[in-house]
Amino acid sequence: MMNTFLPASRRRFGKLLVATCVAAAFGAAPALAQTPSELAAAAAKEGKLVIYGVTDNEQANHLIREFRAQYPAVQVEYSNMSTTELYNRFISESAAGASADVTWSSAMDLQVKLVNDGYAQPHKSAETAKLPEWANWKNEAFGTTYEPVGFVYNKRLVPAADVPQSHADFVRLLSAQADKYKGKVTTYDPEKSGVGFMLVTQDKQVNGAGFNDLLKAFGGVAVRVQGATGTMMERIASGENLIGYNLNAAYALTRARKDPSLGIVLPKDYTLVLSRVMFIAKGARHPNAAKLWVDFVLSKKGQEIIANKADLYAIRSDVEGETTASGLKKQLGDALRPVPIGTGLLTYLDQAKRLDFIKQWNGAVKAK
Repeated sequence: MMNTFLPASRRRFGKLLVATCVAAAFGAAPALAQTPSELAAAAAKEGKLVIYGVTDNEQANHLIREFRAQYPAVQVEYSNMSTTELYNRFISESAAGASADVTWSSAMDLQVKLVNDGYAQPHKSAETAKLPEWANWKNEAFGTTYEPVGFVYNKRLVPAADVPQSHADFVRLLSAQADKYKGKVTTYDPEKSGVGFMLVTQDKQVNGAGFNDLLKAFGGVAVRVQGATGTMMERIASGENLIGYNLNAAYALTRARKDPSLGIVLPKDYTLVLSRVMFIAKGARHPNAAKLWVDFVLSKKGQEIIANKADLYAIRSDVEGETTASGLKKQLGDALRPVPIGTGLLTYLDQAKRLDFIKQWNGAVKAK
């Protein structure tokens, strides 16, 4: 006969035992907290990690080399691709049964959509304590960088008096000197670039009053659109284009160190800040190696590599220097507008809203 008056401690134990048996019956192990050493040991047994990212190989390799030095038993397979390619490839491969263990992309909205659609698994990392609240969404999507977006220009060909210091300055420049800058301004193609679409829709939300003026100014100078940051940098450096809009300052800074003709301005009215979002795939074949990688990238050591070697701007509050969140806050203060990770990023991924936005964009800015 079953005793229904068990002590509380025994009742709790009974519930735990039942839950464990149920989990085992369905092939799922009960969730157990892993110490760093246990996680490293489990990752070593897996022996491999597959990452899909949009970060250039040269920059990503700074992190990968240090990770391999710390965890030599884990081989890392890194594939660099565009934001839209990563999104489409991950979905198609996941449907077929397997894809990357980790995705890492600056197209924050596309990453959030994947997480929202159930493609991620949670990971409670101790390192998230040093992240801004907006950079950790449900312990599934993690912001790893703090990258400002601004104007990049050719210092040899753009007079100092023309260099815009705000979005309003930029619109005034293009409106007043449309003939001079016709065909000489470049930005992302929102139809081809995932990060470009995300940034320009953020512009619309942050700068509602001035957004139509911006589109009109783009149309007036027959703005040139590109799908890749590298292409825009090349054309600005060569003088084919003179000013780039919404370019990632992290990439521009790296290029400017080798090419002194490139100038960078972070707008004083507002500077959008994007963060490369990382998540662990729900169907990851190497989940422990994936968790170990996330912890490493978010650790102080990983963030110092991001700031001092990869030039991608560290997001952790306890990392100091020019290419860090703390350094940017000292420089720009309240002008910084970091894009929070969450469902707010899904607004313009709604098919009807996306089509309406692209129609508005094309109607205003496409060269006639």
